[in-house]
Amino acid sequence: MAIDFSSVHNHYERPVFDAVTRLAPGYPYLDEAALPDVACVALNRLGARYIRHSVDLSFYLTEKERLGMEQTISEAVAFAFEFVQARIAMRARR
Repeated sequence: MAIDFSSVHNHYERPVFDAVTRLAPGYPYLDEAALPDVACVALNRLGARYIRHSVDLSFYLTEKERLGMEQTISEAVAFAFEFVQARIAMRARR
């Protein structure tokens, strides 16, 4: 039996990718190759929420929970940009 798991994904992936793309111009010292690292750091700071369809999670969240998730994503992405930028700066000093 072949089971198709391709619809299963982490809910945080798309919003984190969107936030990294939106905020990247504010970090001119980070080139495009560093942005996937930023996304990885941010995603690793968030708890995994696996879903099949985005509407599934949205349907069950209260407004307070949704706003909380948005805030958590914003904080994780901001931390990730600073973290990756600091690591790159440290490497440049060597």
